[in-house]
Amino acid sequence: MNYKMICLGAMALSLVSGVSLAAGADTGTSALDDPAKMEPFYTDSSMKTLRSDDAFTTAWKALTDEDRMAMTKVCDEEMANPNAANTHPEFCSNVKKLGGESKN
Repeated sequence: MNYKMICLGAMALSLVSGVSLAAGADTGTSALDDPAKMEPFYTDSSMKTLRSDDAFTTAWKALTDEDRMAMTKVCDEEMANPNAANTHPEFCSNVKKLGGESKN
């Protein structure tokens, strides 16, 4: 009987923790958090220094429409709600200069 209870308890724990881990996987990420997509816009690996306006424009045009729309949406949200957690103000400013405003 104790063996059954231990197994059932372990199974229940794994199910509960698996669901909570899966639910937490999406939090805190945005279209601007993908290093592979953001790398072309920066001159350094730490992604602190933006490229020139021409290089930025070229990188922007190289993105898919879906990526541009997702990045624009995140930038609109960051600019509408400025706070210390916004990590891409210069990037979003350049996106806005390029006409990247979502049409919500």
